[in-house]
Amino acid sequence: MQSVSLRLKVFTDVNAGVSRSSCWPGRLSCDSEAAGSRRIGWDCRDNFRNCRIVACVSERNGGGESESQSPTPSPSPATSSFLSRSQTYALLKQQMEVAAKSEDYKEAARLRDSLKSFEEEEPVLRLRGLLREAIANERFEDAAKYRDELNEIAPHCLLKCASDATTLGIRVQVRSVYIEGRSQPSKGQYFYAYRIRITNNSNRPVQLLRRHWIITDANGKTENVWGIGVIGEQPVILPNTGFEYSSACPLSTSSGRMEGDFEMKHIDKVGSQTFNVAIAPFSLSTFRDGTDAF
Repeated sequence: MQSVSLRLKVFTDVNAGVSRSSCWPGRLSCDSEAAGSRRIGWDCRDNFRNCRIVACVSERNGGGESESQSPTPSPSPATSSFLSRSQTYALLKQQMEVAAKSEDYKEAARLRDSLKSFEEEEPVLRLRGLLREAIANERFEDAAKYRDELNEIAPHCLLKCASDATTLGIRVQVRSVYIEGRSQPSKGQYFYAYRIRITNNSNRPVQLLRRHWIITDANGKTENVWGIGVIGEQPVILPNTGFEYSSACPLSTSSGRMEGDFEMKHIDKVGSQTFNVAIAPFSLSTFRDGTDAF
């Protein structure tokens, strides 16, 4: 079965000035699950003053992508327990949202309190808090212990839901977010959106030719995805300008990770060799990690 993803692109001028806003400030104006490929509207108050946004719905296996998958390893008992708890957490959040939308505020309040109790007792969230506190107080021996415990029960939780890497002056920033409204935890379907900003801090223009993603779920199943350009484009990024777009990734587990690279080339000289620009690993998680928007 082919999955469907929403993709957005934003062209920006980093010299145009920046205004503070939410990392995910838009709203879909129609159903993005529609079959085929069509354009849709997006109401956006973007971080950049000068931008234009185009959105489309397309099949994940379209656009010249190729995929390969690794065998799924058996999860450890600790990992299985974490997956069960995180599924419960995602279900509670979804039920609270449904109750609030239907104006069943008594039920929404009950679910809110259940979520609060869950968050106080959840080992991953507790260990994260202890780890942050130990680092802040320079208790590094304790920090190492908490990190190892986290790595045992939920390896992906050691990653932030954001990453930032620079290769040859090309900076790639990523931020992911869990989309409750598009997820169905009871069916093992989790939907994550991610936003990418590519900034050319070099003095040479570049063109993005191809992308490569490595997507790993909480069970350790890895999928490699290759494709031409991004969201149907092979953008040219001039010095001191940026290119920004949003896309999405469905997952069958409540957490995972993504990383990869963009193949680019300098276009100011004929015969320039291509080079790979790293996309540093980032987490896909139903748990918020307090990562700031870029």
